[in-house]
Amino acid sequence: MEKRGNFGTKLGVILATAGSAVGLGNIWRFPYMAGENGGAAFILIYIICILLFGLPGMVSEFIVGRHGAANAPRAYRIIGGHRAWSAVGIIGTITSMIILGFYAVVAGWCAQYLFASVFGELSGDASYVADYFKAFSTDPVKPTLWGIAFILLTHVVIQHGVRNGIEKVSNLLMPCLFVLLLVIAVASCLLPGASKGIDFLLKPDFSKVSGSVLLEALGQAFFSLSLGTACLCTYASYFTRQTNLMKSAAQIAGLDTIIAILAGLMIFPAAFSVGVNPDSGPSLIFITLPNVFQQAFGAVPVLGYVISILFYSLLVLAALTSTISMHEIGTAFFFEEFHITRSRGAWIETICCVVICIFCSLSMGGVEGLTLFGMPVLNFCDYFTAQILLPLGAFVTSILIGWCVSKETVRAEFTNWGTLNVSVFGISLFSIYLFAVRFICPACILAIALHQVGVI
Repeated sequence: MEKRGNFGTKLGVILATAGSAVGLGNIWRFPYMAGENGGAAFILIYIICILLFGLPGMVSEFIVGRHGAANAPRAYRIIGGHRAWSAVGIIGTITSMIILGFYAVVAGWCAQYLFASVFGELSGDASYVADYFKAFSTDPVKPTLWGIAFILLTHVVIQHGVRNGIEKVSNLLMPCLFVLLLVIAVASCLLPGASKGIDFLLKPDFSKVSGSVLLEALGQAFFSLSLGTACLCTYASYFTRQTNLMKSAAQIAGLDTIIAILAGLMIFPAAFSVGVNPDSGPSLIFITLPNVFQQAFGAVPVLGYVISILFYSLLVLAALTSTISMHEIGTAFFFEEFHITRSRGAWIETICCVVICIFCSLSMGGVEGLTLFGMPVLNFCDYFTAQILLPLGAFVTSILIGWCVSKETVRAEFTNWGTLNVSVFGISLFSIYLFAVRFICPACILAIALHQVGVI
């Protein structure tokens, strides 16, 4: 069997793993939630959630992955000491496969909009753009082909391996993504009336903070960091023994948060400069913003044209960094467990995801009545993974690391076998981490799950 790869540099570890977390949700979900839930107050609560819950959750999955140095199911089995624990990794592998299947559909929409921007097909008023999106998304052929193309593009990266594929591409894509985001954010903030959008995002409004907002911030921290997908576990299996897990988690979470805030500074100033209150969800990206960019930069049409191209290039890059990580989870599983070549493992994952992608794409209007439990297949896949599978995987991981694995094993991984100083002002970071993973993480995950299904 082929030898497993690993990341070659510390920068590669950070950029590749951060790329798995940075995705389309950073571009629209975080800014909108922050603006509607207290602005800077929400961001502050979000950062606290990252510290109390996000970082311990990330480190836990890192520990599982690096300790096992194998695909997710095998890594869970190794650290848990029993075959039954492999079920957690299997759930994560299935979850990532489903997510990649429907995520590729939305990524394909972004690719189409990049194509349309280049050829000037998005020029028109708001109703024209809305009709354009409806006609495209419900077409039975175009969005399906774009989704399949995106999965195949991901496949090409994965087939080149960890160091020559994932790491090299992440080292290129992540800086490009950051530069694009920064350029558009600066251009947006310089528009007339942009200060209203900046205030909307960054001005604290503690009157909007409620129990529901706290749970929304918890949920955003949970989903933004890719907890529960087995992605962090899989990537950590390629970490070297010298990788500082806690430091890496902090750097990745920090980069993820900075990108999310920059996305808000890109969207809201431009929207408010033309008097538009951005909607959430797909309508923001595919209906509202094309018209916003046209109006905001209308004085210099070529600038609006360029910004539109840069924006959809940004979305494609963000989507690709996420699809690469999700594809790798299944590829590693098939490659190692079936004792086949990495190339064949990647093809099995690709074929499975293409099938899911086709059904998800056609369910959006291409084929009438293509539903599961009364929902379009794409919406059901989104609900099933986000509301059930992700919280389940993260919850069981917290129980495993906090209560089932020996404290000595967890401490050894956390401290790199005693070679790291893991104390701040004389306080042991390991003790804080262990308390968080035993008590805070399970409680937070349970609260998120109950909130998502409407119980609290």
